Amino acid sequence: MRKRELKNIEWSIGIIAIILCIIGLVALFSATQEANYDEFNKQCVWLIVSIIIAIMIMMLDYEAMVKMSPIFYGAFILLLVAVLFTKPVNGATSWFDIGFFSLQPAEFAKIFVILFFTHVTTKIQERDKRSINKPISLLILLAIFAVPVVLIIKQPDYGTAAAFLVAMIFILITAGIDKKYIIGTMIIVVISIPIIYHFVLPDHARKRIDIFLNPESDPRGAGYNIIQSKLAIGAGGLTGMGILKGNQTQLGFLYPKTTDFIFAVIGEEMGFLVAGTVIILYVIFLTKCLYVAKTAKDEAGSLIASGITGIFVFHMLENIGMVMGLLPITGVPLPFISYGGSSLITNFICIALLLNISGKRQKTIFVK
Repeated sequence: MRKRELKNIEWSIGIIAIILCIIGLVALFSATQEANYDEFNKQCVWLIVSIIIAIMIMMLDYEAMVKMSPIFYGAFILLLVAVLFTKPVNGATSWFDIGFFSLQPAEFAKIFVILFFTHVTTKIQERDKRSINKPISLLILLAIFAVPVVLIIKQPDYGTAAAFLVAMIFILITAGIDKKYIIGTMIIVVISIPIIYHFVLPDHARKRIDIFLNPESDPRGAGYNIIQSKLAIGAGGLTGMGILKGNQTQLGFLYPKTTDFIFAVIGEEMGFLVAGTVIILYVIFLTKCLYVAKTAKDEAGSLIASGITGIFVFHMLENIGMVMGLLPITGVPLPFISYGGSSLITNFICIALLLNISGKRQKTIFVK
């Protein structure tokens, strides 16, 4: 990278990501003591690997990655098909078990679907930016996201599928989609919700929604996890019960405490002050991501940054919301904090792309 690009980079995005990772490691250290810190040790390794990969991605030209995206898009569609034939883990065929590492292709697919979607969108807009609002153009763009989303739903992994949809919405809004399509979609969604609930969703998905609305209806079954999560957060108070001292965390009532409910561990053992700080850090982080999208040097950079922001917005809101009982449980990880190699590496590749895009911009253009 040239000196000017290094100076332009929005380093605060990377710094906040590292701070969140440190808080996550502290929570994982406490949550894994009865398992000899196995997941904590692995997460430390994946953090180092993730940072190395992120540095490598930063050295690449994101425009070149956009041009190559059709190849990667096709490859990951094949992986999403192949993973459906693997052995189910917790009822889902989402991972390739390669011994030392469980590869979750849906996580990495987020990046390359966003890059390919950006590639096609910019091609459509080359002659006329308004051409994105033509029905045939929208159908093509929707199909790009529909293929991986359908395959991910088949696993089933509704949380990750929803993250794809949020990313698509962010990109389309940035690309200048007409408001009539947004309003029309909102009306269709509102009308479709009861139909989808009664006739489309499988039993286990409907049960999650029912439990979200009334967890006490099955306190020893489907409502158990959310009840324990809220008890953990409530017990933490202002300053927390202390690392390695949380009742729900250490006595095994909170599950899965290293992935889906890691924020409950933070709330119980580190208290409202640290949990609130995590939320504030995410808000600053997302604001900086949007700023990168706004100040990108070209349309491609703006669309990529918007899509990545959409991914982070969904994961942050959904994970923290479900842990606090404000949203249905979908099993999505909390970025940079939850345990998981695929998730952490994907998050840092997204960070690298954001830093890459911010480095290419001309800051002086936006100074009055």
